[in-house]
Amino acid sequence: MNIKTTIKQLINHKTLTREEAKEVLVNIARERYNQSEVVAFLTVFMMRPVTVEELSGFRDALLELCLRIDLDDYRTIDMCGTGGDGQNTFNISTLASLVVAGTGAKVSKHGNYGVSSSCGSSNVMEYLGYQFTNNADALKKQLEEANICFLHAPLFHPAMKAVGPIRKELGLKTFFNMLGPMVNPSFPKYQLVGVFSLELARVYQYIYQQTDKQYSIVHSLDGYDEVSLTGDFKAITNNGEQVYAPADFNMNQIQPNEIFGGETIPEAAQIFKTVIEGAGTEAQNNVVMANAALALQCYYPEKNLEQCIEAAQQSLLGGKAAKVLSTLLSLS
Repeated sequence: MNIKTTIKQLINHKTLTREEAKEVLVNIARERYNQSEVVAFLTVFMMRPVTVEELSGFRDALLELCLRIDLDDYRTIDMCGTGGDGQNTFNISTLASLVVAGTGAKVSKHGNYGVSSSCGSSNVMEYLGYQFTNNADALKKQLEEANICFLHAPLFHPAMKAVGPIRKELGLKTFFNMLGPMVNPSFPKYQLVGVFSLELARVYQYIYQQTDKQYSIVHSLDGYDEVSLTGDFKAITNNGEQVYAPADFNMNQIQPNEIFGGETIPEAAQIFKTVIEGAGTEAQNNVVMANAALALQCYYPEKNLEQCIEAAQQSLLGGKAAKVLSTLLSLS
C-alpha cells in the first residue's frame, strides 16, 4: 500500500476501510514507512475523528501482531483509561485495580508509560519496584497469589516500538491513546474502560458490541477518562447507559485540584503510596473506590452498586489492597 497515496486520499476527506486501516498499521509496525510519513499519517487523525471502521482495523492489526498471553483460566477484568484527557490526575485506575484485586477478583491490568500525564501506570509501578515481564508462568503466579498481574504494553506489542519515539516527540494524543484499552494481550472478558470524549465512548460501544465482553465504558462529562467525581459521568454497559452523579455513590462532588497527580513520577508515586496505605484524603479515597465499584459491578453483574461500593471500601480502607500490592511486588 502506497502511504503517500493513502495520505493524499485522507487529506481529501476520504476514510479508510477496516482492511486498509489494518494494512497501514501493520506496515507502520514493520517500519516500512519513514518517520515523516508516519507523522503525516498520525496527524490526519488529530484533525478529524477516527471512524469505527478505521479504529477496528487498527485494533485488528495490533491484536494480530501482539504477543498473546492465555489467562482464560482466571476470568480476569482489565481497568484502564485511554489517557489523553490532559487532566493529570493521580493513578486512579491502577489504584482501583489493586482495590478490585483486594476483593478477590482477578485483574489483568494493561498499562503503559504516561503520554498525557507525567506518570502513567507503568511509570508508577516501575518506580515502586515492579519488574515488567511477559513470562506467562510468572504472570499466572502473580494472578494466583496477588489476584493481579501487570501487562506492560511495550513487552506485548512489538508493533508499538516503531511509533513509541514518534508519539513521545509529538507529545500529543493520537489514535494510539484510543487503542490502548482495546488491545490487552490477554483478551479479558470483563473490562472497565475510561474514555476522553463521549464521541469515543460511542465508538467503543459499537466495537465492543461485536465482542463477547462484559464492558463498562465511562466518561466524566467534564472531560475525564474515568469517574472523577468532579461532576456527573456517563457509564455505557451491555445493558444500556446511565448518567450518575457523585451523590448516587453517596459521595460528595470534589474539586479538580483534589485529584491532581503531581508534577513528577516521585510525587505521583508518593500520592499512590499514601492512598494505598489508607491514608489518602476523602476525595482521593472516594474517587478510587467509585472506579473500583463500577469495575466490580461489571465483574459481578448480580451485585448492586451499594454492595460493590462497600466491597471497594473494605478493600482500600481495610488494608486488603495494600496487601495485594506488597504481594505483587514481592513476586516480581
